[in-house]
Parts: sequence; structure tokens; C-alpha cells
Amino acid sequence: MTEAFLHYIWQHQMVARTLATTDGQPVAVHRAGDLNRDAGPDFFNSHLAIGGVEWVGNIEVHLRSSDWNAHRHTQDPAYNNVILHVVYEHDCDIRLQNGIVPPTLELRRFIHPALVANYDTLMEPATDDSIPCAQRLPQVPGFIVDSALERLVVERIESKSKDVRRLLEESRGSWEQTCYWLMARYFGGKVNALPFELLAKATDQRLLARWKDNPQRIEALLLGQAGLLEGYFEDDYPRQLQADYEALRDGAYLQPIDGYLWRFFRLRPSAFPTIRISQFAHLVSSSSNLFSTLLDTPEADRLERLFDCQASPYWENHYHFDQPTSRSTVKRLGRMQAQLLVINAWVPLLFVYGDVRGQQQYKEQAVGLLAQLPPEDNAILRRFQAAGLTPANAAQSQALLQLHNNYCLNRQCLQCRIGHSIIKQIPKEL
Repeated sequence: MTEAFLHYIWQHQMVARTLATTDGQPVAVHRAGDLNRDAGPDFFNSHLAIGGVEWVGNIEVHLRSSDWNAHRHTQDPAYNNVILHVVYEHDCDIRLQNGIVPPTLELRRFIHPALVANYDTLMEPATDDSIPCAQRLPQVPGFIVDSALERLVVERIESKSKDVRRLLEESRGSWEQTCYWLMARYFGGKVNALPFELLAKATDQRLLARWKDNPQRIEALLLGQAGLLEGYFEDDYPRQLQADYEALRDGAYLQPIDGYLWRFFRLRPSAFPTIRISQFAHLVSSSSNLFSTLLDTPEADRLERLFDCQASPYWENHYHFDQPTSRSTVKRLGRMQAQLLVINAWVPLLFVYGDVRGQQQYKEQAVGLLAQLPPEDNAILRRFQAAGLTPANAAQSQALLQLHNNYCLNRQCLQCRIGHSIIKQIPKEL
């Protein structure tokens, strides 16, 4: 038993219809009150009838009555307006600062055992990152699951919006600059997100726009600024890139980032920084005013094609400079990676744009884009599928990731609509 669970029970009034204090006075709850997550009594503005007398005030909740004394509430004037002490176990009488003994309601007499059992099942310790309600999930009505996922997908986008708002502030409100930085960050994936962002910030977007008609120059600029054109090369292509970069560097006073920041270890070769930077160069050179272009592209399939960038021909048989491979393949970003860019970069940016501008249609468009995309496939989503919950699209897969990472892992079932549905599956009558 935890205080958090007692708060939950009282907040949702999951108790018997007939209540009484420890001294036998009947209690009628007209308003449970507002849950307080800060210092002070646990519930404000409660409205009760105790022994036929109407009371409006605050309620304090404890596991045991003696916790009142352990927490020194008698000496705290913030608790002078407590009209009812709600406890799981009554083990002593307590007093307010003025000496009055407030009535006490011992909840364990009025909570159905099935409710506690449901909660205990969800709170059982797990040795892995399993889903607490996996066995009970099929019993949850579909409309409750759908409602929960609709809220969770927005919550997921809002959590990703933190990076967008940070970059927007750094760019002093420039949506084009923010878009350029954000796309670069997500081109790097989880491993190289930071160096890719640093690369974009070190390479002025206006300088890239000047060489828009020369993709090789843009690739030279980006690879040079990435610190990956240092040293001696044998192949003609990197030597040409190096020469182009040195000419541009002298004229624009460029300062590259440190090449050691890039990570190649434990990455698929197709995700190496060299390949990703070349693909990003293709995106930059093939689209002017990227943010405006994306804003005018509401269809997910068109966005996929826009992001499906191709590395320059040199990389068809290379992953590193001067190290040819035996097999030649066109290094395209690919549909799946393009979809991830839409999901992780463009959707949050579009959502924030709608929020900042006060234009709800863009926020709805952001969620709508996720609904147009297929669901992702990873270990977490496969766990939900094994429990009988298969996402129909990227909106639902994003919602399930939010559910797992922010609720399931932390056993926040009391704050989850699905968990709430499972816990309250008890007879209404004691």
C-alpha cells in the first residue's frame, strides 16, 4: 500500500457508497477535492457532509494516522483547515494546531479487495522492461485504448518539441535555420546527433545556398566542416573535395569541428557519418528554403521522396575515403530512414510551428502525418503486439513508445488511462 494509491482511490472515489468515520459518523462526499502535488494538505477545496454537517476545506491522506505526528503537521498552520484525515490504518488520534481532533476515515474498511489486488498485480517488480498489464490488456475495451493512444501521441510529440524550442530560441525565431539544424541533428541518428548539429551550426546556411547549383562544393563544405578532410588522400575525389574546401575556407574564414567527435563504431556502414553527410549535402543542394518547402508538403509520401536522399557516386563503392569495397551499391537514405526523419524531426517542428503561431491546423496536420505513415518496428512494439495490441500506423506506434517509456517502465499505472481501466475492474457494491 502506498500514499499515491490512496490518493488515487480518494480522487476517483473508488470506495464504498456508505462511509463512516472511526467514531461512527456517516460521511457523504460531495466533492473529493483537488489533488495537491506540492507542499501542504493532499486535497484542497473538498466538500463533505460529516455527521449531517456540511464541511468545506482540505483533506490529508496518510498510510497510518501516526504519520501525521511523524510529519509534524500539528505544528504547521497549513494544516489548520483539514476537515478529514483519510488513512489506510487508524492507529492513533491526532490534533490540529488549535488542539481539535479532526475526524478520521479508515479507508481499508471501505476498499474492495479486488481493487488492491489489481493494483498489486500491476506493481509487481519486473526483472526486465516488460509491460505491467500485458496479461490484462486484452480485457481493456477498445475505445479506452484508442482514447489513451490519441492523448499519448500528442504527449509524445510535445516531449520531442523540447529540441525544437531550444533550437528556435538559439536561432532567434528563424524557422528556416531551426529546420536546417533540426534535420541535421536527426540525420545523425542517436549516435551522431550532437556532432551533426554542431556541423550545421558551424556551416552557415547562407553559404550553402550560395553553392546550391554545385552539389560537390556543398559536400566539400560539409565534410570539411565536419573535420573529415584532414590529412593526405590517395583518391582523386577526396583530394578534389579537400581542394574545394580549402578554397572556400580561406574566403569564408571557416572553422571546422573536431573530427574525433564522429562515431563509426557499432554502426551499420550505411549509417557512417561519411555517408550521412553526403546524403545531407544532397538534401541541402536539392531544396531551397527547406522549411517553406516542407510546410507546403502535407502528404507523407511526398515528404518521404523529398527525404530519400542519395550520396554522391564516389560512395557507391566506399564507406571511408581511400578504402574501396568489393560491392557497389547506391547509397540512398531509404524509405524507412526517410519516414523516421518525418516522425522525429518534421512532425515536432510542424507541431511547434502551429503552437507558436496559434494555428491549430498545423498541429492537426502534424498528427495526421503520423497517421499516414506505417508503424515502426522495434523490440518495444513487438512486446505490445505479443500482448495483443498492434499499432495500425506511426501515430499509434509513437503513442505506444510514449506509454512504455514514460508509464510502463516507471510503473505509472495510476496516471495511465489503460491502467485506470484495469484497476477499477471490480464490483461496484461491497
